Amino acid sequence: MSILIKNVWLEEQVVTLEIQEDRIHAITSAAAFDASSQAAFISSQVDKIIDGQKKLRVLPALFNGHTHAAMTLFRSYGDDLPLMRWLQEKVWPLEASITETQVEWGMRLACLEMIKTGCTGFCDMYWHFDACARIVEEVGLHGVLSGVFVDLFDSKRAKAQQQLNGELYESCHEKYPKYVRFAIGPHAIYTVSEDSLRWASEFTAEKNIPFHTHLSETRREIDECRAQHNGLSPVEYLHSLNILSPRLKAAHVIHVDERDRALLAEHGVTVIHNPSSNMKLAVGGPFNLKVMKAAGIVPVLGTDGAGSNNSLDLFTEMKIAALLQKHAWSDPEQGAAHEIWRMPTIDSWRQFGYDAGEVAVGKLAELILIRTDDFAMIPNHDYISNLVYSANGTIVDTTISSGRVLMEGGVVAGEQELLQEFRDVAHHFVNSH
Repeated sequence: MSILIKNVWLEEQVVTLEIQEDRIHAITSAAAFDASSQAAFISSQVDKIIDGQKKLRVLPALFNGHTHAAMTLFRSYGDDLPLMRWLQEKVWPLEASITETQVEWGMRLACLEMIKTGCTGFCDMYWHFDACARIVEEVGLHGVLSGVFVDLFDSKRAKAQQQLNGELYESCHEKYPKYVRFAIGPHAIYTVSEDSLRWASEFTAEKNIPFHTHLSETRREIDECRAQHNGLSPVEYLHSLNILSPRLKAAHVIHVDERDRALLAEHGVTVIHNPSSNMKLAVGGPFNLKVMKAAGIVPVLGTDGAGSNNSLDLFTEMKIAALLQKHAWSDPEQGAAHEIWRMPTIDSWRQFGYDAGEVAVGKLAELILIRTDDFAMIPNHDYISNLVYSANGTIVDTTISSGRVLMEGGVVAGEQELLQEFRDVAHHFVNSH
C-alpha cells in the first residue's frame, strides 16, 4: 500500500508526505513537489491520495500506555466508589462470568474510540486474551496485550494460570502475527502470590517480553505490603524478587519515595501515569512528574480503562495530566505542554519498543491528521499548547496505522452499526447479573 498525503502542515511548513507499505518514505516541501513530479509519482506508485488542502496538520499517532480496553462495557457502571470497593463490589462480580463474546464487543468499541481520538497503539490487560487479540488484529491497531495473571494466592489457580499464559505465548505470534505483542500481566502484588510473581519474572526474562502490572497505586497497598514483607515498599518487594527491569511496565506508581524512584530508574522500569483514573478513584496523592524525571525515569501516559476514567481520549488525558501537575505542586511551570505532548507520542512508542512517535522518514507510519480550522486550534500561537490545553479527540480527521487508513474525514466504516449493537450487548451484560 502506498499513500500520498499532500498539502498538510508539518511543524511550520506545508509538505507532501509519502508512505510506502508501513513506513514514511519521503517528506517533501509542497513547493518542491511540483506538478510534474506529482503526476509522475501518482501514475507510477500511489494507491491512495489524501489532500490536506492546507487545512490538516500531520502528527504522530498516540500510544496509550495502560488500559483495560474491553472495560468500555463498564463505562458509567459503579462510579464514585473507592478503588477496592469498586473492584470487589462492582467489577470482579461481573468479570467472574464475562464471556469471550462480551469481551470482543468491549474491545471493538475501545478500538473504535481510540481510532476516533488518534491512538494507534496501546498496552492492555484484560481477560480472554484471544478475544482481545482477534479484534486488535482485525482492526489494525498495535496492541501490547497482557495475558492476565491473578491467582489470589491459591496454588492450584496459580498452576492453571501459568499453563494458560505459556500456551497463549506459544500461539500468539502464529495466530496474530502483525499487530499483537504478548505480555504477562500479573495484576498486582495484592492479587498475585510471590511464587507466581517469580514465575512471571523468569518467564518474561526468558522470552524477552513485557511484565505489565499495577504498582504502588494506593496507600492501602503500601501499608499492607510493608506489614506483610518486613517493611518493604511494593517497589522494594519487587526488587527483592528480581522483577525490576526494562521489561517491567508499571501503571500508576503514585506512592513512592526517593529509594523507590532510584530503584525504578536504575532498572529502567517504564512508569505509566493515569491521572484521570487516579483522581477519580482518589488514590491518595498526585503523581510527581518533575521528581520522577529528575530521578531518571521516563514516565508515559495512559488512560486506564473506561470503567475508571471513563474515557480513552488521550488528548483529554494530556490536559488533565498537565493541570494536575500545576495544581498539585503550586507551580505553573510544571507539566509544560511540550513536556506532556512527548508522553503519549515519542516517549510511549519508544518505551514499548516501537520505531514510531515522530513524523520522520523511515519511521513507522503511525500518523494522524488533525483539523487546523477547528476552534480549539485557533489562533495558532503554539500548536502544541493548543493540542494539550484546548483540544480533545474530536480534532482528529484521519488516523493511519502501519500505512493503513483506519479513519478518514472523521468517519470509521461501520461505526454507527457497531455503536447500536454495543448498546444492546452492554445493557445485557450489566443487567443479567
